[in-house]
Amino acid sequence: MSDVSTGVPLASGKSEIFQAVLQFMPDWVQIPALVLIVLLVVGSWGFKLKRRIDRRRAARTGQAVQVTERHGQGRGADYLGPYAPQQAAPQPAQQPSGADFLGAYAPQQRQGNGQA
Repeated sequence: MSDVSTGVPLASGKSEIFQAVLQFMPDWVQIPALVLIVLLVVGSWGFKLKRRIDRRRAARTGQAVQVTERHGQGRGADYLGPYAPQQAAPQPAQQPSGADFLGAYAPQQRQGNGQA
Protein backbone atom coordinates (compact mmCIF):
# COMPACT_ATOMS: atom_id res chain seq x y z
CA MET A 1 0.00 0.00 0.00
CA SER A 2 1.35 3.42 -0.84
CA ASP A 3 0.28 6.98 -0.59
CA VAL A 4 -1.23 8.09 -3.93
CA SER A 5 0.20 11.60 -3.92
CA THR A 6 3.83 10.77 -3.05
CA GLY A 7 4.19 7.11 -3.95
CA VAL A 8 5.85 6.47 -0.56
CA PRO A 9 4.93 3.18 1.11
CA LEU A 10 2.83 3.55 4.27
CA ALA A 11 4.35 0.54 6.03
CA SER A 12 5.54 1.06 9.58
CA GLY A 13 9.14 0.72 10.62
CA LYS A 14 8.44 -2.56 12.41
CA SER A 15 6.96 -4.17 9.32
CA GLU A 16 9.90 -3.00 7.21
CA ILE A 17 12.36 -4.52 9.69
CA PHE A 18 10.29 -7.73 9.75
CA GLN A 19 10.33 -7.94 5.94
CA ALA A 20 14.08 -7.29 5.84
CA VAL A 21 14.72 -10.09 8.35
CA LEU A 22 12.50 -12.47 6.39
CA GLN A 23 14.24 -11.63 3.11
CA PHE A 24 17.59 -12.25 4.79
CA MET A 25 16.57 -15.80 5.72
CA PRO A 26 16.77 -18.65 3.23
CA ASP A 27 13.46 -19.73 1.67
CA TRP A 28 13.28 -23.02 3.59
CA VAL A 29 13.49 -21.11 6.93
CA GLN A 30 10.97 -18.36 6.14
CA ILE A 31 7.80 -20.46 6.33
CA PRO A 32 8.67 -22.28 9.60
CA ALA A 33 9.68 -18.92 11.12
CA LEU A 34 6.36 -17.35 10.12
CA VAL A 35 4.43 -20.36 11.45
CA LEU A 36 6.32 -20.16 14.74
CA ILE A 37 5.60 -16.45 15.12
CA VAL A 38 1.89 -16.98 14.35
CA LEU A 39 1.73 -19.85 16.87
CA LEU A 40 3.37 -17.70 19.55
CA VAL A 41 0.91 -14.85 18.98
CA VAL A 42 -2.14 -17.11 18.94
CA GLY A 43 -0.86 -19.00 22.00
CA SER A 44 -0.36 -15.80 23.98
CA TRP A 45 -3.88 -14.69 23.07
CA GLY A 46 -5.26 -18.05 24.19
CA PHE A 47 -3.35 -17.89 27.48
CA LYS A 48 -4.59 -14.35 28.18
CA LEU A 49 -8.15 -15.39 27.36
CA LYS A 50 -7.91 -18.40 29.69
CA ARG A 51 -6.64 -16.23 32.55
CA ARG A 52 -9.43 -13.71 31.97
CA ILE A 53 -12.06 -16.47 32.01
CA ASP A 54 -10.56 -17.95 35.20
CA ARG A 55 -10.64 -14.54 36.89
CA ARG A 56 -14.28 -13.99 35.94
CA ARG A 57 -15.29 -17.44 37.16
CA ALA A 58 -13.49 -16.90 40.47
CA ALA A 59 -15.11 -13.49 40.91
CA ARG A 60 -18.55 -14.96 40.18
CA THR A 61 -18.17 -17.79 42.69
CA GLY A 62 -16.52 -15.62 45.33
CA GLN A 63 -13.25 -17.54 45.32
CA ALA A 64 -9.87 -15.94 45.65
CA VAL A 65 -7.93 -15.69 42.43
CA GLN A 66 -4.81 -17.82 42.61
CA VAL A 67 -1.79 -15.71 41.80
CA THR A 68 1.51 -17.39 41.22
CA GLU A 69 4.35 -15.56 42.89
CA ARG A 70 7.40 -15.26 40.72
CA HIS A 71 10.91 -15.61 42.03
CA GLY A 72 12.19 -12.29 43.31
CA GLN A 73 8.75 -10.77 43.67
CA GLY A 74 7.72 -9.36 46.98
CA ARG A 75 7.59 -5.67 46.44
CA GLY A 76 4.94 -3.06 46.50
CA ALA A 77 2.69 -1.40 49.01
CA ASP A 78 1.48 -4.65 50.58
CA TYR A 79 4.90 -6.23 51.01
CA LEU A 80 6.25 -5.71 54.54
CA GLY A 81 9.35 -7.85 54.26
CA PRO A 82 11.30 -7.95 57.53
CA TYR A 83 8.73 -5.60 59.11
CA ALA A 84 5.91 -8.13 58.80
CA PRO A 85 4.49 -9.29 62.15
CA GLN A 86 5.97 -12.55 63.34
CA GLN A 87 3.72 -15.58 63.46
CA ALA A 88 2.78 -16.16 67.09
CA ALA A 89 3.20 -19.64 68.53
CA PRO A 90 -0.09 -21.37 69.36
CA GLN A 91 -1.20 -20.36 72.84
CA PRO A 92 -2.34 -22.89 75.42
CA ALA A 93 -6.04 -23.20 76.05
CA GLN A 94 -7.24 -20.14 77.92
CA GLN A 95 -9.98 -19.82 80.50
CA PRO A 96 -13.17 -18.44 78.97
CA SER A 97 -13.69 -14.76 79.54
CA GLY A 98 -15.94 -11.96 78.45
CA ALA A 99 -19.30 -10.56 79.37
CA ASP A 100 -21.11 -13.92 79.43
CA PHE A 101 -18.52 -15.70 81.58
CA LEU A 102 -19.53 -15.59 85.25
CA GLY A 103 -16.68 -17.60 86.64
CA ALA A 104 -16.96 -18.01 90.46
CA TYR A 105 -20.23 -16.07 90.41
CA ALA A 106 -22.04 -18.63 88.26
CA PRO A 107 -24.96 -20.37 89.98
CA GLN A 108 -23.93 -23.63 91.55
CA GLN A 109 -25.29 -26.82 90.05
CA ARG A 110 -27.30 -28.65 92.68
CA GLN A 111 -27.10 -32.34 92.94
CA GLY A 112 -30.13 -33.88 94.44
CA ASN A 113 -33.11 -36.03 93.85
CA GLY A 114 -34.66 -33.66 91.32
CA GLN A 115 -37.22 -32.13 93.72
CA ALA A 116 -37.25 -28.42 94.00
